[in-house]
Amino acid sequence: MSHSCDFEDIMFVKIDEPAPSFDLPAYDPKKDDETQISLESLSGKWVVLFYYPADFTFVCPTELKDMADAKSQFDALGVTVLAASTDTHFSHRAWVKHERLMEGFPYLMLADHNGEVASMYNILDFNSGIAGRGTFVIDPDGIVRVIEVTSGPLGRNSAELIRKIEALQFMRSHPGTACPAKWAVGSKTLTPSMKISGEVFEALK
Repeated sequence: MSHSCDFEDIMFVKIDEPAPSFDLPAYDPKKDDETQISLESLSGKWVVLFYYPADFTFVCPTELKDMADAKSQFDALGVTVLAASTDTHFSHRAWVKHERLMEGFPYLMLADHNGEVASMYNILDFNSGIAGRGTFVIDPDGIVRVIEVTSGPLGRNSAELIRKIEALQFMRSHPGTACPAKWAVGSKTLTPSMKISGEVFEALK
Protein backbone atom coordinates (compact mmCIF):
# COMPACT_ATOMS: atom_id res chain seq x y z
CA MET A 1 0.00 0.00 0.00
CA SER A 2 1.46 3.34 -1.02
CA HIS A 3 1.10 6.37 1.22
CA SER A 4 3.06 9.12 -0.53
CA CYS A 5 0.91 12.02 0.68
CA ASP A 6 2.16 15.24 2.20
CA PHE A 7 1.62 14.81 5.94
CA GLU A 8 1.42 18.60 6.39
CA ASP A 9 -1.86 18.50 4.45
CA ILE A 10 -3.42 15.78 6.61
CA MET A 11 -5.61 16.54 9.58
CA PHE A 12 -4.83 14.07 12.36
CA VAL A 13 -7.18 13.28 15.22
CA LYS A 14 -6.65 15.12 18.52
CA ILE A 15 -8.74 15.12 21.67
CA ASP A 16 -11.03 18.14 22.12
CA GLU A 17 -10.36 19.32 18.56
CA PRO A 18 -12.41 19.02 15.34
CA ALA A 19 -12.71 15.47 14.04
CA PRO A 20 -10.98 14.71 10.73
CA SER A 21 -13.59 14.73 8.00
CA PHE A 22 -14.55 11.63 6.03
CA ASP A 23 -16.83 10.64 3.17
CA LEU A 24 -16.83 6.87 2.64
CA PRO A 25 -18.80 4.12 0.92
CA ALA A 26 -20.64 1.87 3.35
CA TYR A 27 -22.73 -1.25 3.55
CA ASP A 28 -26.21 -0.80 5.03
CA PRO A 29 -27.16 -4.21 6.49
CA LYS A 30 -30.76 -3.15 7.17
CA LYS A 31 -31.34 -2.35 3.48
CA ASP A 32 -28.79 -4.89 2.20
CA ASP A 33 -27.38 -2.21 -0.07
CA GLU A 34 -24.42 0.11 -0.49
CA THR A 35 -24.54 3.77 0.47
CA GLN A 36 -22.26 6.73 1.17
CA ILE A 37 -21.79 8.47 4.52
CA SER A 38 -19.94 11.66 5.44
CA LEU A 39 -19.17 13.22 8.80
CA GLU A 40 -20.66 16.50 7.54
CA SER A 41 -24.03 14.80 7.02
CA LEU A 42 -24.08 13.99 10.75
CA SER A 43 -23.50 17.57 11.92
CA GLY A 44 -25.47 18.30 15.09
CA LYS A 45 -25.47 14.65 16.21
CA TRP A 46 -23.43 12.57 18.61
CA VAL A 47 -21.36 10.07 16.62
CA VAL A 48 -19.43 6.96 17.60
CA LEU A 49 -16.86 5.93 15.00
CA PHE A 50 -16.04 2.33 15.90
CA TYR A 51 -13.04 0.92 14.03
CA TYR A 52 -12.27 -2.80 14.15
CA PRO A 53 -9.38 -4.65 12.45
CA ALA A 54 -11.14 -6.82 9.87
CA ASP A 55 -14.15 -8.80 8.74
CA PHE A 56 -14.03 -12.58 9.22
CA THR A 57 -11.85 -12.34 12.33
CA PHE A 58 -12.37 -13.55 15.88
CA VAL A 59 -12.80 -10.84 18.53
CA CYS A 60 -14.42 -8.39 16.09
CA PRO A 61 -17.83 -10.10 15.74
CA THR A 62 -18.16 -10.31 19.54
CA GLU A 63 -17.61 -6.55 19.75
CA LEU A 64 -20.07 -5.72 16.99
CA LYS A 65 -22.67 -8.04 18.54
CA ASP A 66 -22.21 -6.21 21.84
CA MET A 67 -22.70 -2.85 20.11
CA ALA A 68 -25.77 -4.16 18.28
CA ASP A 69 -27.31 -5.41 21.53
CA ALA A 70 -26.95 -1.90 22.97
CA LYS A 71 -28.68 -0.14 20.06
CA SER A 72 -31.72 0.93 22.09
CA GLN A 73 -29.42 2.65 24.59
CA PHE A 74 -27.47 4.44 21.86
CA ASP A 75 -30.78 5.47 20.26
CA ALA A 76 -32.04 6.85 23.57
CA LEU A 77 -28.91 9.00 23.78
CA GLY A 78 -29.33 10.19 20.19
CA VAL A 79 -26.06 8.56 19.11
CA THR A 80 -25.26 7.49 15.54
CA VAL A 81 -22.95 4.47 15.57
CA LEU A 82 -20.72 3.80 12.57
CA ALA A 83 -18.69 0.59 12.33
CA ALA A 84 -15.60 0.83 10.15
CA SER A 85 -12.67 -1.19 8.86
CA THR A 86 -10.38 -1.21 5.84
CA ASP A 87 -12.42 -3.99 4.20
CA THR A 88 -14.63 -3.30 1.18
CA HIS A 89 -18.40 -2.95 1.49
CA PHE A 90 -18.65 -6.23 -0.44
CA SER A 91 -16.67 -7.95 2.30
CA HIS A 92 -18.90 -6.34 4.94
CA ARG A 93 -21.96 -7.79 3.24
CA ALA A 94 -20.47 -11.28 2.96
CA TRP A 95 -19.47 -11.23 6.63
CA VAL A 96 -22.92 -10.15 7.81
CA LYS A 97 -24.47 -12.89 5.68
CA HIS A 98 -22.20 -15.65 7.00
CA GLU A 99 -21.32 -14.85 10.63
CA ARG A 100 -24.21 -15.70 12.94
CA LEU A 101 -23.03 -13.17 15.54
CA MET A 102 -23.64 -10.48 12.89
CA GLU A 103 -27.29 -11.44 12.28
CA GLY A 104 -29.48 -8.33 12.46
CA PHE A 105 -26.50 -5.94 12.69
CA PRO A 106 -28.15 -2.50 12.63
CA TYR A 107 -25.37 0.00 11.89
CA LEU A 108 -23.76 1.29 8.72
CA MET A 109 -20.39 -0.37 8.04
CA LEU A 110 -17.88 2.05 6.53
CA ALA A 111 -15.45 0.76 3.91
CA ASP A 112 -12.19 2.65 4.41
CA HIS A 113 -10.45 0.43 1.87
CA ASN A 114 -7.44 2.64 1.18
CA GLY A 115 -6.95 3.36 4.89
CA GLU A 116 -7.00 7.13 4.42
CA VAL A 117 -9.45 7.81 7.25
CA ALA A 118 -7.85 5.25 9.57
CA SER A 119 -4.56 7.05 8.94
CA MET A 120 -6.05 10.41 9.94
CA TYR A 121 -7.46 8.78 13.06
CA ASN A 122 -3.97 7.43 13.82
CA ILE A 123 -4.89 3.74 13.97
CA LEU A 124 -3.65 2.42 10.62
CA ASP A 125 -0.91 -0.22 10.49
CA PHE A 126 0.85 0.88 7.30
CA ASN A 127 2.53 -2.51 6.87
CA SER A 128 -0.67 -4.57 6.89
CA GLY A 129 -3.14 -1.90 5.77
CA ILE A 130 -5.35 -2.90 8.70
CA ALA A 131 -6.85 -0.51 11.26
CA GLY A 132 -6.59 -1.04 14.99
CA ARG A 133 -9.40 -1.13 17.56
CA GLY A 134 -10.18 2.56 17.81
CA THR A 135 -13.26 4.15 19.34
CA PHE A 136 -13.96 7.83 18.75
CA VAL A 137 -16.83 9.84 20.20
CA ILE A 138 -17.62 13.03 18.28
CA ASP A 139 -19.98 15.60 19.76
CA PRO A 140 -22.69 17.59 17.89
CA ASP A 141 -20.16 20.35 17.18
CA GLY A 142 -17.83 17.89 15.45
CA ILE A 143 -15.35 17.85 18.33
CA VAL A 144 -13.60 14.61 19.34
CA ARG A 145 -14.40 13.88 22.99
CA VAL A 146 -13.16 10.29 23.34
CA ILE A 147 -10.18 8.54 21.78
CA GLU A 148 -9.74 4.94 22.89
CA VAL A 149 -7.41 2.45 21.23
CA THR A 150 -7.05 -1.08 22.56
CA SER A 151 -4.67 -3.95 21.83
CA GLY A 152 -5.67 -6.26 19.00
CA PRO A 153 -6.78 -9.28 21.08
CA LEU A 154 -8.73 -7.13 23.59
CA GLY A 155 -12.44 -6.61 22.95
CA ARG A 156 -14.25 -3.45 24.03
CA ASN A 157 -17.32 -2.96 26.21
CA SER A 158 -20.38 -1.01 25.01
CA ALA A 159 -21.57 -0.41 28.60
CA GLU A 160 -18.45 1.60 29.42
CA LEU A 161 -18.74 3.51 26.16
CA ILE A 162 -22.35 4.41 26.98
CA ARG A 163 -21.31 5.55 30.48
CA LYS A 164 -18.76 7.91 28.93
CA ILE A 165 -21.30 9.33 26.49
CA GLU A 166 -23.80 9.88 29.32
CA ALA A 167 -21.11 11.79 31.21
CA LEU A 168 -20.17 13.85 28.15
CA GLN A 169 -23.80 14.74 27.52
CA PHE A 170 -24.30 15.71 31.16
CA MET A 171 -21.25 17.99 31.09
CA ARG A 172 -22.39 19.52 27.81
CA SER A 173 -25.74 20.43 29.33
CA HIS A 174 -24.15 21.53 32.62
CA PRO A 175 -21.16 23.70 31.64
CA GLY A 176 -18.46 23.97 34.29
CA THR A 177 -19.11 20.57 35.81
CA ALA A 178 -16.79 17.57 35.82
CA CYS A 179 -17.60 13.88 36.21
CA PRO A 180 -15.31 11.94 38.56
CA ALA A 181 -14.20 8.33 38.19
CA LYS A 182 -16.98 5.76 37.82
CA TRP A 183 -19.57 8.53 37.42
CA ALA A 184 -23.03 7.29 36.51
CA VAL A 185 -26.29 9.15 35.89
CA GLY A 186 -27.48 10.58 39.20
CA SER A 187 -24.05 10.50 40.84
CA LYS A 188 -22.28 13.46 42.40
CA THR A 189 -20.36 15.77 40.06
CA LEU A 190 -17.62 18.30 40.72
CA THR A 191 -17.31 22.00 40.02
CA PRO A 192 -13.57 22.55 39.60
CA SER A 193 -12.28 25.60 41.47
CA MET A 194 -9.56 26.67 43.90
CA LYS A 195 -12.04 26.11 46.71
CA ILE A 196 -12.04 22.33 46.32
CA SER A 197 -8.33 21.93 45.54
CA GLY A 198 -7.08 19.42 48.11
CA GLU A 199 -10.62 18.92 49.38
CA VAL A 200 -12.19 16.74 46.68
CA PHE A 201 -13.15 14.13 49.30
CA GLU A 202 -15.38 16.68 51.02
CA ALA A 203 -16.75 17.98 47.70
CA LEU A 204 -17.99 14.49 46.82
CA LYS A 205 -19.91 14.12 50.08
